[in-house]
Amino acid sequence: MAKGKVKRVLLDDLGGNNPVFAQILGICSTLAVTNVVRNTVVMVAGVIFTAALSNVTVSILRKYIPPRVRMMVETLIIATYVIIVDIVLRAYVPDIWRQLGPYVGLIITNCIIMGRTEAFALSNKPGISLVDGIASGMGYAYVLLIIAFFRELLGSGTIWGVPVFGSWWTNWSIMVMPPGAFFMLAIFIWFVRGALMKPKEEKK
Repeated sequence: MAKGKVKRVLLDDLGGNNPVFAQILGICSTLAVTNVVRNTVVMVAGVIFTAALSNVTVSILRKYIPPRVRMMVETLIIATYVIIVDIVLRAYVPDIWRQLGPYVGLIITNCIIMGRTEAFALSNKPGISLVDGIASGMGYAYVLLIIAFFRELLGSGTIWGVPVFGSWWTNWSIMVMPPGAFFMLAIFIWFVRGALMKPKEEKK
């Protein structure tokens, strides 16, 4: 596995081709789980685990999967790993599992995971597919964690449940409501694409 290719995949998934702010994929999670940092950490860990192992499995089986049923097979593989995540969460962190509710199961339909298995794992070897799966998951993770940090801080005055502000602080109720997620995502995308990515593209 060439170091140059690994570096290119990492930079692509974490930066210029980030699944959230570049491709605008997987944004349902920003609405669902980013009002609390703890829940967001659990969700993104599940996505990274599922994306990485789904990529590896599809890559290993890519020569044996009939083209006519490849998406069905990919979905079955992804669902298997999501079930493992769901069982582990239910066993070890039942409180968070109850708070996340059906959103853990919806990892199966996450466009990022299906997109990487279809676009990358089907045409690459297992090693680099693992890197791509982890990088895609991490690219998704840091965006959601940044949004969750500000939503919990401004909406609840806490980080990981620990109070940050004193009694003088008035919580911004909108930040823990669905519109708050969209506002934060829009601000993040505007900042990254407008302030960081656009100048680089203009230089090129």
